[in-house]
Order: sequence, then structure tokens, then C-alpha cells
Amino acid sequence: MNTDFLLQGHLNDLANKAYQKNIYTFTNFLSASDLDIFYSMLPDISHIPYEIFGGRDGCDRVMIRFGSEDTTGYDLPFPITILQITPLMDKFSDELSHRDVLGSLMNLGIEREMTGDIIMKASSRSGIRNTAYVFCVSSIADYISENLTRIKHTSVRCIPCPDSDLPDITSTLEECQCIAASERIDAVIAAVTKLSRSQTVILFREKKVFLNNRVLENNSYTLKPDDTFSIRGYGKFIYKGCGKETRKGRIYITLERYV
Repeated sequence: MNTDFLLQGHLNDLANKAYQKNIYTFTNFLSASDLDIFYSMLPDISHIPYEIFGGRDGCDRVMIRFGSEDTTGYDLPFPITILQITPLMDKFSDELSHRDVLGSLMNLGIEREMTGDIIMKASSRSGIRNTAYVFCVSSIADYISENLTRIKHTSVRCIPCPDSDLPDITSTLEECQCIAASERIDAVIAAVTKLSRSQTVILFREKKVFLNNRVLENNSYTLKPDDTFSIRGYGKFIYKGCGKETRKGRIYITLERYV
């Protein structure tokens, strides 16, 4: 059976359960593609209150909470726990990547929908990027803490992240510039990825381009300041605007890239 169809049915069941019983219901973590399916359903469930959150502002992977304080009479926070993963011995740690951490979680038998964003930070002592912050469904936080003891060749400890550390896990933005034919998103993506315009069209057809967390298939869309777009496999960017033209009529584009 089509996975999109299954997701639609699941979202519809959660929404109707919240509405009929006046309770909160939650999804697990959804990708941008999953979220796009939810948005396509909104005309049919627009009467049911909902909120989207991933553990902090700007998360790529998010949960949906159906229900509201007005309908239930109480508030219920999202069941999200942030785990801090650090090497036991910083001096002998490998440099770790998002893929390394995700792979270790998958090796524990954890489904991808149970974890949200994974943010990598460099150690203040060694300068090596070996500290991870993992957003996860609270029900599996203890299991991860008890069983995630090694990533690559590095022994690690995994504990719930103290509230005082939360400001430190915001994503880092790095300003960058490129030269593009225009402000059209396909032109900007071609400049960012170094792909040809015909190759970027394939990215749109394969639904690998997301604009403001929604799948974008219109490759002629003109970017506006503060639009956020991501290209699967190439990163996430905020469009800040364009500047002067080159002698050949191309324009300087300013972006902020999520590091």
C-alpha cells in the first residue's frame, strides 16, 4: 500500500480522535515531505486545531499536536526530549558527523520517526565536532541513554540536556555569496550546487527541493528575502537578497547557510 496514503490515514485518525474526544494527540517526527502531505489535507481538517513544533524554532523534523487548550481545558507540552551526547574521553574522540550519530541510533533498532533534528557541535576543549544534541520522542529517551555507548570508535555518554544548555544548540548560520542568472530558485540552486539548470530541474521533479518546509515543484518561483529553502543532499539556506550585476548581467546573491 502507498506510504503516502498510509500517512494520510494516520494523520486523519489522530486529528479526528483529538476532535471527538477533546484530547491531545501527537504524531512522531515528520520530515518535510511528510509535512507537505499534512498541508495537502488541511482543507478537510481545518476545523481541528493543531500546532507544529520540533523542539526549538526552525527544526527540519517536527511533530504535530492536534488539540488546543481551548478545546481540552488544559495544556500538554510536546513529548520531546533533547539528549546531549558527549565523548567519555574528549582527547581520544573521533570527529563525528550527523550520519555517524544517526547510524548508531538506527543500529539500536530505532525508527527514524522517533528522532528529530540532530545538531553537531564542536568541543570547547579539543575543537573537534564530537558533541551531538538529539531531539527524540520522550518515550525512548531512557532507552537511548542506556544503550547508546559508542559512536564509531568513540565511547560516549548520553544524558538529557539541561535547560541551561539549550541556547547553545541553535543552528549556526554562515553568510555566503554566489553569482546567479536571476532570483529564480532554479537559478540560485544551480549556483549553490554547481549543477546545470537541466540537472536542477530533476531535483524539482524528484521532490528534493523544499521552500519554507513545503515541497516545491515550481522551479520558476522567484525567491523573496528570508525565504528558507533546502535541497536534499546539499543543505539548507535562507535567501537574503541580491546585489549588483556583473558585466554579463548576472547578479550577486546573498544567502545564509545552515552549518
